[in-house]
Amino acid sequence: MCGISGEARFDGTPPDASAVGRMTEAMRSRGPDGAGSWHDEWVALGHRRLTVIDLSDAAAQPMARDDLRLALVFNGCVYNYPQLREELTAAGHTFRSTGDTEVVLVAYAQWGEDFVDHLVGMFAVALVDRARRRLVLARDRLGIKPLYLAETPGRLRFASTLPALLRAGDVDTDVDPVALHHYLSWHSIVPAPRTILRGVRKLPPATVRVVEADGRSRERVYWRPEYVRDPDRAGMDARDWRAAVGDALRTAVRRRLVADVPVGVLLSGGLDSSLIVALLAEAGQQHLQTFSIGFSGRDGEAGDEFHYSDLVARAYDTDHHRIRLADDDLVNAVRRAIAAMTEPMGSHDVVAFHLLSEQVARHVKVAQSGQGADEVFAGYGYHQPLADIPRDAAEATFAAAFFDRDHAELNRVVDPAYALERDASRELLAADLAAPGAQTALDAVLRLDTHLMLPDDPVKRVDSMSMAWGLEVRTPFLDQDLVALAAACPPEHKVAQGGKGVLKEVAREVLPAEVIDRPKGYFPVPALRNVDGPVRELVAQALDAPAARDRALFDRAYVAGLLAEPERAQAAAGSNKLWQLGLLELWLQSHGIG
Repeated sequence: MCGISGEARFDGTPPDASAVGRMTEAMRSRGPDGAGSWHDEWVALGHRRLTVIDLSDAAAQPMARDDLRLALVFNGCVYNYPQLREELTAAGHTFRSTGDTEVVLVAYAQWGEDFVDHLVGMFAVALVDRARRRLVLARDRLGIKPLYLAETPGRLRFASTLPALLRAGDVDTDVDPVALHHYLSWHSIVPAPRTILRGVRKLPPATVRVVEADGRSRERVYWRPEYVRDPDRAGMDARDWRAAVGDALRTAVRRRLVADVPVGVLLSGGLDSSLIVALLAEAGQQHLQTFSIGFSGRDGEAGDEFHYSDLVARAYDTDHHRIRLADDDLVNAVRRAIAAMTEPMGSHDVVAFHLLSEQVARHVKVAQSGQGADEVFAGYGYHQPLADIPRDAAEATFAAAFFDRDHAELNRVVDPAYALERDASRELLAADLAAPGAQTALDAVLRLDTHLMLPDDPVKRVDSMSMAWGLEVRTPFLDQDLVALAAACPPEHKVAQGGKGVLKEVAREVLPAEVIDRPKGYFPVPALRNVDGPVRELVAQALDAPAARDRALFDRAYVAGLLAEPERAQAAAGSNKLWQLGLLELWLQSHGIG
């Protein structure tokens, strides 16, 4: 797990090694264990290293093989690298290291651009094919590892974080009106390829981009489940699906134990993380380190779920760490989390995840997490009605349940300079839902959730908050084989029992019923959820700061109305409209944009 950066020049000018160096240094937290650089006449690469697999210098990056005429920087983990190494060795290749980085490089030597089809894991790759004078960029199937791009005439820069690109300079930092429309519509989600800034884009998940030395480029999507029923599984009943999902999840959990350092678990006490603990124990893991976080309660709202995490920790005899944090330093925690955000992320879970990661990184370098299960297995409340409606009703039903604002309200929020005549968010929603495949309304929305929305929340949240502390978080519920299996699973098995029915049936084999049948929880941070007290003051100050006044993103009367009547600020799915506005300004100001 690392941070990668680079620059390619197409105008005959050598790449700017100092700019690459600044990007690399900006990602020190992602790779506190080492740094490296490499360049040839038109491409320069930079790397920060977190040592997890092959801790020796032989696995240092950038990695170059002169005999293969290849150079690479790689962020992530390829879980099937031992099997691939055997296959490539049998094909006549040799290795100089024992980790997964060189396996990725040699896989390209063997299979060319199809190398990604052989990788099981999470990854962002930048590979220089010196013989063909070609730069190959690739991102994993679910977008777990990020890759940001900044293009200007004659030049392409890339990095694992958006702030790293800003550190290199010469980036158009104007706010993208279409991205702002998405941000204000979808709980701060801006799907790839856009970001909130005009001058920065991100490579979409499951995409390979090939860039020639003259600047020409092409992209292809190499993986996308169809979300239709598989004729080969037509005879499977609920028991068969439980067995199939259970087997796939067990494989996913075992895969994510591949490391030369200990692997812990982020244990919220919910179904998903508890199930991971149970399956790891079943697989023979002993003295597993688990971690839970809690905050002060507020107005009768609990600030922790320790009752459930303690129950699971006792049941499986884990080495459990209870982390309780007071609200008295919450404003400072918010500021630090915002500084660590690679893009503005409005979920109040982000701050909790940042604080949790800080504590966990003191004990382990790698942890598994239950993120992604709700999107893959229909765990959200809005999934329930989608199971009983016609396919062509998916758009209206989803929009009513998920959108924070409709187009008319949104154009009252933003300054006229950022208003759009067209409803860009509804158009993108309609296009994705209408794409071929996705047999039912719920299939279409789960595809949207998993492949368009999820990479930018919660996946982006997990990556940026954990890597801010040099912690690698692995997500078994986003295993490519498990996701493909879930996509083929009939929707009724997923929405059963109030959501994630098939997962709950798997869990009944290994978990106490009290954990399975409990009300759905979350990372509770009441002060952020309600935007009150010092957090409210922080937001008000940010929205009235000179940079905010000069930028003039939002209608001042609208902002004043939310500040005067906080109850108007509640939006869909528990999000807060005032926090969305304040968070965006805080992020822009934190990164010197304005």
